[in-house]
Amino acid sequence: MFSSLRIRNYRLFAAGQAVSNTGTWMQRIAQDWLVLSLTGSATAVGITTALQFLPMLLFGLYGGVIADRCDKRKLLLITQSVMGLTGLALAALTLSGQVHVWHVYALAFVLGLATVLDNPTRQTFVTEMVGPEQIGNAVSLNSANFQSARLVGPAIAGVMISAVGSGWAFLFNGLSFIAPLAGLLLMRTGELHRIERVPRSKGQLREGLSYVRSHPELIWPIVLVGFVGTFGFNFPIWLTAFTDRVFEEGAGTYGLLNTLMAVGSVVGALLSARRRVTRMRLMAGAALLFGLLEAAAALSPSFWLFAALMAPIGIMGLTFNVTANSGVQTASDPAMRGRVMSLYMMVFMGGTPIGGPLMGWVTDTFGPRIGFLSGGIISAVVAVGVGLALARAGGLRLRVDLRRGHRHVRFVPREARGAEREKVTSAA
Repeated sequence: MFSSLRIRNYRLFAAGQAVSNTGTWMQRIAQDWLVLSLTGSATAVGITTALQFLPMLLFGLYGGVIADRCDKRKLLLITQSVMGLTGLALAALTLSGQVHVWHVYALAFVLGLATVLDNPTRQTFVTEMVGPEQIGNAVSLNSANFQSARLVGPAIAGVMISAVGSGWAFLFNGLSFIAPLAGLLLMRTGELHRIERVPRSKGQLREGLSYVRSHPELIWPIVLVGFVGTFGFNFPIWLTAFTDRVFEEGAGTYGLLNTLMAVGSVVGALLSARRRVTRMRLMAGAALLFGLLEAAAALSPSFWLFAALMAPIGIMGLTFNVTANSGVQTASDPAMRGRVMSLYMMVFMGGTPIGGPLMGWVTDTFGPRIGFLSGGIISAVVAVGVGLALARAGGLRLRVDLRRGHRHVRFVPREARGAEREKVTSAA
């Protein structure tokens, strides 16, 4: 489960990310609550989230091109520094009492610009640290790292917001980036599995898109990730709305709901780390269950049932995300990996500028339950469609067998199904 941690460079990376991720989650909770306090609007929370991810939608593919061309460790030193500075700037504004919602909007957009380069670079740098054999395990541990911080960050942020205000959470986040920067500087560069950098030339962006389009094992997971990321992962909107309007609670309850979801996410990540093989049917099945659990939470009649569903939602959401991420990375040519992962992250995170305001409007107009329900239904329906498309691309067909003692629903090779049909015809 923890085999990647035997590698020194990855240990340094993971330790730095653990500190930084805690600060990131603290800022996310504090930022959502600050915007809700300043405006009283779930739509404004959605706009903030949208502005943070809008650069990924606009420029995400170019981030992958740059990641394939540049020294990834040096590029990460720049992006992580910029991300830390945005947290310090927001802390200064909030602690001085001068913060306005447009300040939050502007800094969210700047953070998004840094993320355009940081995400594909960080995703592909994992391969350089651990090598191709450990990529699946390292991706799962990265997710476990991020979600473990989600256990601590929201809880600390909830207490800190109630006690001293949001500004101190922003300050902690800004300072937390010292840890990953130190980890990057302490790495032994000679032990990295260097991937040959792609020389600058025309048409590299087009080349990456054509490569993905010609590989069903890449394009269909990316399509599913796009829909689920756009419509299914709008938890800042839904959880703030449920906390404030449905349950009429405060920041502590919002932090609790995020913590419960993080518990499930950590479990999902650790279970994924144990798997040696990434299967597309697991990805589609996890996305389907994720959507159905969201729908169940939206319709839950009590707070405790709603809260209890947060952990399984976290398990399925993380299982889907890790399976899709590691599957796409392992199926990509190393020279194309930066561009492939930038497209992956663009549709996953870049869809938020569309889904965030849209789901915020649905939530404000029709209520939190309808908003959450619509996101879950869209995720489940698209998961079924993509699962069938992947099965067709793999030469499989869905077989329904209602006989007692048989698996009622399963995929079988087309030839096997045809031979079975001929056998039945002959017997008749």
